Amino acid sequence: MGTKKENMSGTSGAIYGLGFVGAAFYYISMATSFWMGVLGFIKAIVWPVFLVYELLAFLEA
Repeated sequence: MGTKKENMSGTSGAIYGLGFVGAAFYYISMATSFWMGVLGFIKAIVWPVFLVYELLAFLEA
């Protein structure tokens, strides 16, 4: 017997990828030093966390 697996993350992965590239470009271009660029790259990886946090804070008020 085989199992059926579905991969339904294509669109969300593409949106996250585009958001990552845009955020990385923004944060790194605003960096004033090498380590600020590294911090910007890390921020670009976790940008959805900031988005969800701010959205929930906005909806709570």
